Amino acid sequence: MMKLWRSRNLSSQTLLSVKGGDVRDALWSHAFESRAAISTSIHDSAAKGNSTARVIAPYTVYKGKAAFSVTPLLPTFSKIDSGNLKLDRRGAMMLTFWPAVGERKYDWEKRQRFALSPTEVGSLISMGAHDVSEFFHDPSMLSSNAGQVSKKLYIKALDGGNGYMISLTVSNNLLKSNERFNVPITTAEFAVLKTACSFALPHIIGWDWLTNRSHKGIEGSSSKVNPKLLDLEWDR
Repeated sequence: MMKLWRSRNLSSQTLLSVKGGDVRDALWSHAFESRAAISTSIHDSAAKGNSTARVIAPYTVYKGKAAFSVTPLLPTFSKIDSGNLKLDRRGAMMLTFWPAVGERKYDWEKRQRFALSPTEVGSLISMGAHDVSEFFHDPSMLSSNAGQVSKKLYIKALDGGNGYMISLTVSNNLLKSNERFNVPITTAEFAVLKTACSFALPHIIGWDWLTNRSHKGIEGSSSKVNPKLLDLEWDR
């Protein structure tokens, strides 16, 4: 099984390196094109001085059976009586997975998300060439509904040190469904993922607000975040 995944991984890597922009166009279905247009318009708006525009810049990896992307979600703050800002909720690194439905075609409507907490991000960053990390999420863990819906993220180094396997399993006992996404990534792709998470970590715990004095307040800052974004992991 590991040899099969390495073969698919190398094939995907070669395809991307040879065809470049053509592959990027082919990968995006109509749904992706719509989202890309939104992302571009937001970027243009921000470039023209609209600092309240939300910037969308995920790191995305496409493979034969599924794709995944990662993007930071910033924390939320509120003003207290003294006029200072108080942290309401820490941010997260949101991983989004969606399945392939054909050659270089992916179904965005069947996406699943997994939000890595700051501590879980630390576990990912500290992974070595032969390590394994496993994360389990259940929104009802401390209630009588525990186990009805759960998600498990599994990251394992491939034999030979040639990359990693990232797997997401979503179990829904209410719907009697079990979804699984497997994305093999190269050592270079994993290095980008770890470096991006390392860069984002101080921001998702809110420490950039301690050092960046250019913030003018929660109402007028580009770091203002819709709290509902942090709940996207359970939108399906």
